[in-house]
Amino acid sequence: MVREMSLAEAFQGVVSLVVEFMECDSCLLYLLQSEELVLCASNNPQPDTIGKVRLKLGEGLTGWVARERRLLSISRESYLDTRFKLFTDLPEDTYEAFLSAPIVVRSRVAGVINVQHRAPHFHTGGEMELLTTVGEQVGCLVALASVDSAKLLAGDVLDLIIAPARRG
Repeated sequence: MVREMSLAEAFQGVVSLVVEFMECDSCLLYLLQSEELVLCASNNPQPDTIGKVRLKLGEGLTGWVARERRLLSISRESYLDTRFKLFTDLPEDTYEAFLSAPIVVRSRVAGVINVQHRAPHFHTGGEMELLTTVGEQVGCLVALASVDSAKLLAGDVLDLIIAPARRG
């Protein structure tokens, strides 16, 4: 959040860090666009999937997490869950364990971040808390991207807080 880089680069950095710290096989990051969740970043990016894999709210495990605004942890056979949706383009669809958290911006769901393991994996409370926190931090990145960068560069950060109150 402190370095100047594109959102796409920041999301790829988040995904890489999550994979490293959680020792998982896959991390996928989806953002909400016009009532659809769009795959924006992956540690195993397939050129045909980034920006193209889309889910409606409530569709698949990921869509369920977005609609319900709840963490979801499945330690084995996630592909057998009744909410699961198969994407033949994603090798992660055959992975056993699934952990997913909503990305939240100002109390609204802006996306979902998923972690998957090829083998069965019991997710600890620490892992669940970590992914929830990452979802909140990614939400902060999304919010920062919408801030007037000229005010940030000018150091007029207080105006970002006071201006909405003046209009209100």
